[in-house]
Amino acid sequence: MPLPVESQPFPQQRVPWWQILAFVAVLGWLYASVLRHLVGQWAHDPNYSHGFFVPFFSLFVIWSERDKLRKLTLQPSSSGLLVLLFGLLVLAAGTLGAELFLSRVSLLLTIAGLVVITFGWNHMRAVLFPWIFLLFMIPIPAIVLNQITFPLQLLASKAAAVSLPLVGVPVLREGNIIQLPAMALEVAEACSGIRSLMSLATLAIIYGYLLEPRTSIRVILALSSIPIAVLANSLRIIGTGLLVQYWDPDKAQGFFHEFSGWVIFVVSLVMLFLLHRALQWMWPEGASHA
Repeated sequence: MPLPVESQPFPQQRVPWWQILAFVAVLGWLYASVLRHLVGQWAHDPNYSHGFFVPFFSLFVIWSERDKLRKLTLQPSSSGLLVLLFGLLVLAAGTLGAELFLSRVSLLLTIAGLVVITFGWNHMRAVLFPWIFLLFMIPIPAIVLNQITFPLQLLASKAAAVSLPLVGVPVLREGNIIQLPAMALEVAEACSGIRSLMSLATLAIIYGYLLEPRTSIRVILALSSIPIAVLANSLRIIGTGLLVQYWDPDKAQGFFHEFSGWVIFVVSLVMLFLLHRALQWMWPEGASHA
């Protein structure tokens, strides 16, 4: 009778590093112009300065999940070719049509196609969160941004028009123009709060991932960034009106105006932190398994 032979664990095959580096080199070659313009917009457009943090955070998430990813079996799928080809078609359409948004989104599609081809759909599902988070590094198309910005301008001006009379400042509002006794304040596009909204939403997701293990609370924190940013920007407009009325109209411009933007953003972060603590108090971690 033959003796039983102890089975040896089959070594899991991994993708060679040279192949991964080759894919990165090809991506760099295809998207060199797209990435150059994207980084340039991060550097020069204050609305998207948070874009620098997005890819690094996505890489950090993947690195922190490296043990989980190593345990997944390699299941390369040829269906990834369809995703890859679609991404390249979107790149061609964006390049020929001079549409930056399409060209930039195609980068994410191309990355997804390469992941599926090389590792499989199980790996793509595992990195779905950091892949989706990369959308935050892509500036919103101008036509969409304008549709968001103007309602935010009106909302901030309405909040100021309602609140300032409560503290003794008479106000006459016409659209996004707030007429004070000392001068007229225009809630311009830069004061709409869109900048702090996008930055706060990005940081809220990062904050939730790093400091909150429960998915449900993470989602609440991410969604709460919208009303928090709107409220904080309204407080900034109200503070500017008080500054004009009771101190010096000239102080409402220049350094103090820019500095107030940073102060209000810090206030937004504090409000996000306090909301998180309140949620932790109302729903202790042991009472939820989300």
